[in-house]
Amino acid sequence: MISGVVNLLALTSPLFMLQVYDRVLASGSVPTLVGLVVLAVGLFAFQCMLDILRARVLLRIGERFDGQFSGRVHDAIVRLPLSTRMPGDGLQPLRDLDNVRGFLGGNGPTAFFDLPWMLLYLGICFLFHFWIGMTALIGAIVLISLTFLTNGLSQQPISDTIAHNIVRNGLLEAARRNAEVVQALGLGKRIAARWHKANANYLAANRKAGDVAGGLGGISKSLRVMLQSAILAVGAYLVIRQEATAGVMVASSIMMGRALAPVDLAISNWKPFLMARQSWARLEDLLAKVPEPAPVMPMPAPERELRVEGVTIVPPGEKKPTVTGLAFAVQAGSALGVIGASGSGKSTLSRAIVGAWAPVAGKVRIDSASLDQWDREALGRHVGYLPQGVELFDGTIAENIARFEDNPDPEAIVAAAKAAGTHELILRFEHGYETPIGEAGSALSAGQRQRIGLARALYRDPFLVVLDEPNANLDAEGEAAVVEAIASVRERRGVAVVVAHRPSAVRAVDYVLMMEGGRQRAFGPRDEVLPKVLKAAAMAPGAGVKATGSTQDNV
Repeated sequence: MISGVVNLLALTSPLFMLQVYDRVLASGSVPTLVGLVVLAVGLFAFQCMLDILRARVLLRIGERFDGQFSGRVHDAIVRLPLSTRMPGDGLQPLRDLDNVRGFLGGNGPTAFFDLPWMLLYLGICFLFHFWIGMTALIGAIVLISLTFLTNGLSQQPISDTIAHNIVRNGLLEAARRNAEVVQALGLGKRIAARWHKANANYLAANRKAGDVAGGLGGISKSLRVMLQSAILAVGAYLVIRQEATAGVMVASSIMMGRALAPVDLAISNWKPFLMARQSWARLEDLLAKVPEPAPVMPMPAPERELRVEGVTIVPPGEKKPTVTGLAFAVQAGSALGVIGASGSGKSTLSRAIVGAWAPVAGKVRIDSASLDQWDREALGRHVGYLPQGVELFDGTIAENIARFEDNPDPEAIVAAAKAAGTHELILRFEHGYETPIGEAGSALSAGQRQRIGLARALYRDPFLVVLDEPNANLDAEGEAAVVEAIASVRERRGVAVVVAHRPSAVRAVDYVLMMEGGRQRAFGPRDEVLPKVLKAAAMAPGAGVKATGSTQDNV
């Protein structure tokens, strides 16, 4: 509606010129001129107000679009790596959302809103004179054809630009994330060379897309000026032949410019339009791959057991399973140690137990309910997880331990820190629990991150606690804290699952699962399984004292 009124008000300029030339100059009436000026100023002011209003409405439409989809896009970015590999730095969906929002909130949509009003302007040109209308119509056809040509020539270059940008951003993010390795190994120039090559490909694709859009945009502007000159020439010819007035000649030139302005604007905004259209197509595909979780009935707090039933796991983006056919059960008050050589599938199993990776076959159950029957946020309150590579978030130590709860319980935070043997360590920081730890815990050492991650896993005494290599970066004091934490989980009738290479952590468990090649080789009480494992390792060809010691380390 606003666009309709704006386009009707756009007739003010040509009609004002028509009246000035044909009425004011012919009659020499100053009062008529003053009246026309006052009326025109009022209409121009109203048109300006509507243009501002339309721009603000479009901006808020873009914000509303962002508000409607940003939550799902954020959820998809977080969840998609759990089911497939994400290209680049994984943030392209967010850029796609920005592209669509930016287009909706910019000048691009106004061109499409104004295009249908071309027919009105062309009709008025025909009312002025048939040949004026034909000149305007031919010009419109030429510019519309140029728009379709822009569409055809721009799609592939813009698609290539986005693809190269994803690769470029991914390389830069990897270099930033591994800055210590780059510096220590002197990889700066080699990593930079890879990035510069990707950046050159991006710039080449962007240059090609820009050349197409800029070239056709320049042609459209030149054609528009030429067509306005052509319609002036036609109008002058008609004035000479006394088939039109001077006012019609000037007014038709202005009307022609107004009729072709939406086409010119559409061509200049075609690149953002194509980027937004391709971004929306990718967003639709992303949201289809990661649908919103269906609501599930709340489950009672778990209290009995963890059960794994014939689980087969394929890592995200892979086709071959790394864990096959695992089946066991651990009762409340027990702790399970998962042992095996590197690459045997221990960490893969731990991710499936906490629900990070979904099994392709079989079920992981807590108190008979499979993990997909739980609301993820509700289940998270009953799960503690310490991954092999501890990831903390930018914030304070207290916020990280409390898992960024809105209203965390200070007593529960301190209790978790004490259970992880971290309380005294935290108090040695200048700001204690309020110490900012930086992005990914960059302000902390590996051992400090490990112990704060353990405190986070123990926050509010979760029923299931899964620790993947919990003592990998710890000293003797930290290892003792891990053993005590496992014992405390057992004492409060929880279930602890410990992936371990060192024997210190396994000593705190009462059951052991031996994995080899992604399969379950042995499961049972610790005192029954461990001797068999050590004996088998000692009897292996080439085994000796050194091999036995190595086996113990793997236990």
